[in-house]
Amino acid sequence: MDARADLVTISLCVDRATIRRYAEITDDFNPIHVDPDFAASTPMGGIIAHGMLSMNLIWQALRATHGDEAARDARLDVRFVRPVREGDTVSVMGRTSPNGNGSYDVTVVNQRGEPVITGTLSLGN
Repeated sequence: MDARADLVTISLCVDRATIRRYAEITDDFNPIHVDPDFAASTPMGGIIAHGMLSMNLIWQALRATHGDEAARDARLDVRFVRPVREGDTVSVMGRTSPNGNGSYDVTVVNQRGEPVITGTLSLGN
């Protein structure tokens, strides 16, 4: 596996159709994700995307940078910092960790640059 300072950046516009398709793929129709009236009545104040929908961008960036094999032994440790709202565009960024252990510090940010997911992606050796 070649050493790169950054993961390839992957972005996604999270519109209602994308959220709906993800719900269908995962069979997760929690109303906070798919029912605008219900979601508006919650503390979230509207529809939010499934957390795993945004987290998947990290795996996509890993595969785009290092190929499919890299994901076999990779480990991901993340924290969901804020919800992704319908209409947000999210992008993953990954920088080689300064600790030199072959891991990446990863962040998924929304279009305002606010982190929605933070964590570490460790590559297997």
